[in-house]
Amino acid sequence: MNPSTSRAVTAVALALTAGLAALLVQATPAAARTDPSRPMLIHTTARDMPGRFVRSDAPAATPAGQPFENEVAVIVDRTRRHQTLLGIGGAITDASAEVFATLAPAQQAALLQAYFDPQHGIGYTLLRTTIHSSDFSPASYTYVADGDASLQSFDIAPDRRHRLPMIRAAIKAAGGALTTYLSPWSAPAWMKDNGSLLQGGRLLPEHAATWARYIAKTVAAYEAEGVPVWGLTVQNEPMAKQRWESMLYSAEQERDFIKQHLGPTLHAAGFGAKKLIAWDHNRDLIVHRANVILSDPEAAKYVWGLGFHWYETWAGGEPMHRNVAAVHAAWPDVQLLGTEATVERFDPAQIHSWANAERYARQIIEDFNAGAVGWTDWNILLDERGGPNHVGNFCFAPVHADGRSGELVFTPSFAALGHFSKFVRPDARRVDATSTRSTLLTTAFENADGRLAVVVMNGGDAAVDYLLQVGPQQRALRIPARALQTITE
Repeated sequence: MNPSTSRAVTAVALALTAGLAALLVQATPAAARTDPSRPMLIHTTARDMPGRFVRSDAPAATPAGQPFENEVAVIVDRTRRHQTLLGIGGAITDASAEVFATLAPAQQAALLQAYFDPQHGIGYTLLRTTIHSSDFSPASYTYVADGDASLQSFDIAPDRRHRLPMIRAAIKAAGGALTTYLSPWSAPAWMKDNGSLLQGGRLLPEHAATWARYIAKTVAAYEAEGVPVWGLTVQNEPMAKQRWESMLYSAEQERDFIKQHLGPTLHAAGFGAKKLIAWDHNRDLIVHRANVILSDPEAAKYVWGLGFHWYETWAGGEPMHRNVAAVHAAWPDVQLLGTEATVERFDPAQIHSWANAERYARQIIEDFNAGAVGWTDWNILLDERGGPNHVGNFCFAPVHADGRSGELVFTPSFAALGHFSKFVRPDARRVDATSTRSTLLTTAFENADGRLAVVVMNGGDAAVDYLLQVGPQQRALRIPARALQTITE
């Protein structure tokens, strides 16, 4: 990169940082909570408005009444309390880390601040990464030599080049802590019945114990590198035969691997407190998986929760939020975590698509209302092609780095995610929030300091006047067409 281009890139990165700092502001201090008519702030992002997280003061409160038939209302009941939020975040993959490594230092700082700083960014608190390679890696690789069942050759050296430095930088940008969890895409080829990291295949029974030890060694290695591991998923997408890294488990096979190998091995290694997440696949089959695994006490005792993805909508199907709600109703003590989401089939012409942002917001609202305790996006950063990806599975990310222009491109999806992660913080409790019209979607949380955050989405093509009713008070608000609002105390 020549000096003039470098200066331009730095200017863009600093401008982005300044813009985010101006728009992403702290809500009213918690001391105002004692006044039932305390002021509220409105943070708005709309398809047809300039700016993101545009802040305005809410009108003064008036006594709430029963909404009339022709009035639109969002009604919040803080006395009806539900799940506690774990966090909201995304994934640092090899692809994200490689693209990050190409950025100028000012761009790197701008990206990390935008994602992880709770005051000047959107305050991500949840982080996922992979155990060895995935499709979003430069090539397939593992941490051991072929056939080394002793695991004496085990070494996470490939991750030290780009991925671990970026993760440590993200932890620092987040204030020193991120809830970090690991996910495997496949066991090494020689442990599988198809002899390949790719195209599905199943774990050979004779290598189940070795694979469990491999996973435990990865946890230990990451912690030795200064990355505390909060938890791990058993297997990414265990019912998907992919042309990239993938491995299959039936419900019964996953149950038996947990209770006979992975759970005991983690405990023996001193990692019994790590949170173990089963399933880690789409919502469509989550009920069956939950019932098989959780009905077995010897497996269930190791399981913190079930993870889910959103790809059952890939072919235009209906999002299966009701299945998340069904698991929550049947197993209320088991946590439900959104572990992956991305808009696939990257198209540079759609990089500023508002439809992508709406998809995120709609699904996050519905998943939280179904009982999810957290939500994790996929790659936090990709290049201008939606990669790199060693099998050509190019996707969208909330932020892209354009290697041709030297720009960081913050897409509308970044803002959509921020309407939740910025204002709904870990340990917040979801409270009842309902809309009297289907045009408006809503969810609401009371943060640990008592401050309320209400997210409202207008998916229609006209602005909507509505009443926000919170307890005995109401405010007359307006949300623009195709917009998101987060209302905070």
